[in-house]
Amino acid sequence: MTTELHSEAIQVLAEADVLHSAEAVQAAYDRLAADITAKYAGLNPVFHCVMNGGLYAMAEITRRLDFPFEMDYFHASRYRGATTGGGLVWKVQPKPERVSGRHVLVIDDILDEGHTLAAIRSALSQFEPASLGVAVLLRKRHERCAPGAQAEYIGLEVGDRYVFGCGMDYKEYWRQLPAIYAVKGL
Repeated sequence: MTTELHSEAIQVLAEADVLHSAEAVQAAYDRLAADITAKYAGLNPVFHCVMNGGLYAMAEITRRLDFPFEMDYFHASRYRGATTGGGLVWKVQPKPERVSGRHVLVIDDILDEGHTLAAIRSALSQFEPASLGVAVLLRKRHERCAPGAQAEYIGLEVGDRYVFGCGMDYKEYWRQLPAIYAVKGL
């Protein structure tokens, strides 16, 4: 199975459309970092990475920041290697002591339908943070967003296609790509 999936991933990339170049992605990270600095510098924030996809965005954004902050993570997923979302699964839950009374920014790769981010917002809100924001590299433009799904900081937008690269995967492959691609036909 893994050999077949590996071959499929190679074929998918070969046929994919580039939606945002590596240069456009880097410029988006620069803008996100500037906006986040304007809001959070001086607030002693804690930034939470949504694993696994948010790891790339977290690294790219935070390396551009020149003020002190703490970092943490949690792991919530709906995709688990598939190309369509299922039920939300918490693999690592947020820690109340890292959220309560703090200025919290959640960093993730994409806001698609937003079920994961809405659940994360709900879970974190229970711990009464001083403020709660979300930053994503990418937002899909469509009308299927879950109630409460929003991001205060958005780097780029795309149409309603299955995308990969920059932390987003195609069946667990291609997260490391520096540009954003769309699967042909999806």
